[in-house]
Amino acid sequence: MSDPIVFDRTQVRRQRDRAAATLANHDFLLQESADRMIDRLEDVTRQFPVALDLGCHGGELARRLRGRFGIETLISSDLSPNMAQLAAQDGSLTLAADEETLPFAEGRFDLVVSNLSLHWVNDLPGALLQIRRLLKPDGLFMASMLGGETLRELRQAMMEAELAEEGGVSPRVSPFVDVRDAGALLQRAGFSLPVADLDVVDVTYGDPMTLLADLRGMGETNAVKVRRKGFTRRATIGRALGLYHERFAGEDGRMPASFQILTLTGWTPAK
Repeated sequence: MSDPIVFDRTQVRRQRDRAAATLANHDFLLQESADRMIDRLEDVTRQFPVALDLGCHGGELARRLRGRFGIETLISSDLSPNMAQLAAQDGSLTLAADEETLPFAEGRFDLVVSNLSLHWVNDLPGALLQIRRLLKPDGLFMASMLGGETLRELRQAMMEAELAEEGGVSPRVSPFVDVRDAGALLQRAGFSLPVADLDVVDVTYGDPMTLLADLRGMGETNAVKVRRKGFTRRATIGRALGLYHERFAGEDGRMPASFQILTLTGWTPAK
């Protein structure tokens, strides 16, 4: 039986293509997550001559990797051709490639990293298996993904507003992998020493419309395949933003936005 198609990958690519032009104005989460991944890599004593940045966006992680960790060759890829082109402006070796059908030879890389991209993959176990096959023996895989509690405040407000204004709730929530299952997925894909843990990045906004603009600007808006295709009603948006402020605003009037980041780490078995 084939895996269900949860995400519209064509829509994911379109959203990233559109976001590439102004990504630098909205990439705070990509930058923060990249910094945290570098901190983790600094605890590793191994050298990684050939590395792959999978789902590279605008090259936020690649810029931090270049010239470090023994990396001599660094290749960056993204589902979006526009994002790959943006990353290439720093002189990176880049290409447009789908994480679900990777075009690289087996045993090609010493290190594969991925920064906030794999949560849009339909078949995550299959993608992890492909990634493990790309790695040389004793190679390292490290990836960050958005977790299930991401934007819980906004999602709660939107659900209540849709129920009140439209009498039902449309699919808006991605079925993120749970941290309790992530280690098992790594082990199932053939990784040794699997580790999965969570961080939370808390941000506040004076205007929730700025949060929505940041999500669009990172290409992180709804791409669930069975999503509503039309525009959300203005009344629904207005009620949702009112509920967001009423339920979650702090004493200073600013509204919190929580981004849960799941980090996966695994090694390929040494021969």
